[in-house]
Amino acid sequence: MNIILLGPPGAGKGTQAAMLVEERDMIQLSTGDMLREAKNSGTEMGKRVAEVMDSGGLVTDEIVIGLIREKLEGDKKGGFIFDGFPRTLAQADALAALLEEQGETLDAVIEMQVDDDVLVERILGRAAEAVAAGGTARADDNEESLKVRLMAYYKQTSPLIGYYHAKGQLVSIDGLGKIDEVKASIAKVLG
Repeated sequence: MNIILLGPPGAGKGTQAAMLVEERDMIQLSTGDMLREAKNSGTEMGKRVAEVMDSGGLVTDEIVIGLIREKLEGDKKGGFIFDGFPRTLAQADALAALLEEQGETLDAVIEMQVDDDVLVERILGRAAEAVAAGGTARADDNEESLKVRLMAYYKQTSPLIGYYHAKGQLVSIDGLGKIDEVKASIAKVLG
């Protein structure tokens, strides 16, 4: 089973994907994690990724699609969870082509609906928790970067809601509930 978790930054996609990985043996393809991994790699590509991410911007389609392609060519286990990908209509088309090339299908697109004010609170809370635990907050876990990321989401990613609705693949759920409530909503969609 292959699914997309769709929603703005901080909606809880990563949290829900981690539970699906554990319970359904799925593989989480989080572009955020893949980009952070590339950013910390010290490679030339990693430096390009770091510059874009630290400013709150989005990396190019070419970079993201290349990272996704590498992952799709590996072990497929219980299917893939696309978390943070696709972000644009062009990426959605590229994903459809990649899945077809791999003999795979997209089974569901789950939109996690949340309120922007709650997102800001979540991100700032996540940053504060990381610092309180003796770690460091992600460079993009601040209000200014979040606003840039939200604007990018609304400009580039929100058209995917209509795209996948038209394909009959979109299911919207309330992403503001408790973690277990959101998990139950996703489980209903997946059957």
